Amino acid sequence: MSIGDTLADARRQGGLTVTQVSQQTRIRETLIKAIEQDDFSPCGGDFYARGHIRSIASVVGTDPVPLIREYDDEHGPPGGMRAAEIFEPATPIRIREPRRFGLGKVLAVVLLGVIGFAAYYLVSTQTGSHPPTAQTATLPPAAKPTPHAAVTPATHAGPTLAVIRLTANQDCWVSLTSSAGKQLYQGIILAGKTRTWREGRPVLMVIGNPPGIVLTVNGKTQRMSPNQVAHLTIRPSGDHPVTIG
Repeated sequence: MSIGDTLADARRQGGLTVTQVSQQTRIRETLIKAIEQDDFSPCGGDFYARGHIRSIASVVGTDPVPLIREYDDEHGPPGGMRAAEIFEPATPIRIREPRRFGLGKVLAVVLLGVIGFAAYYLVSTQTGSHPPTAQTATLPPAAKPTPHAAVTPATHAGPTLAVIRLTANQDCWVSLTSSAGKQLYQGIILAGKTRTWREGRPVLMVIGNPPGIVLTVNGKTQRMSPNQVAHLTIRPSGDHPVTIG
C-alpha cells in the first residue's frame, strides 16, 4: 500500500473528511487530496513533503515513521546542507603597513646638507675681502621613524542561533521540523501563551493561524499573509534568515 493510500485509508477509518484534516493540520484540501493520490509535486520539495506527511499522519492516527522511510526510499534521503549554502564567505581585509622612512635616508639628507654648507662657506672665503665669521652649521633634526600601525586580530564570533519567539493572541496550531525531517514541536499554542525556540540549524515552521500570532526571529517581527497557512524556512544567520513560502 502506497503512502497516499495509507493516509487516505487511515482518514476514512477514523471517520474524518479531507476538510476536517485540513482544519486540524492547516494544510490546503487540494494538497491533502494530491498527497493521498501520491502526488507530492504541489508540496514544493522533499522537505515540505515530509512535514506534510508527518502532520497528516498524526491527525489521522497512523505512525508517520514508516511513511517517511518509504518516502525516503522512493525519493532519496534528506540531503545535508553545506555550510557554504548557509553562511556567505567573508572577504579578507588586507591592511597595508606604513612604509618606513629608513635611517639611511635620514643620514643621506643630513650629509647633503653638510656638504652644501661647506661648499657655500668655501666660496664665500675665496670671494670676500674679509675673512668670514665662523658660522656653526645647523643640522636638521633627525626624522623619527614612523611607528607601525597596530593591527587588531580579527575576532571570530561564536556559533549563531536563530531565536524564534511566538506569542499567540488567538489559539494557533504550530509545527516545527528540522531540515532532516525530525519533528521538533507540534501542537496548539493557546491564546496568551508565548513559546521560544533557539535553533542552530535551518528549520521549517508551519503556522496555521498567522493573523492570531506575533512572530519574531532574532528580535525582528515577521510579516505573513493573513489569508493562508504560513510555511517559513528559518536559518540561524545570513542577510535574510527567514524565507516565507
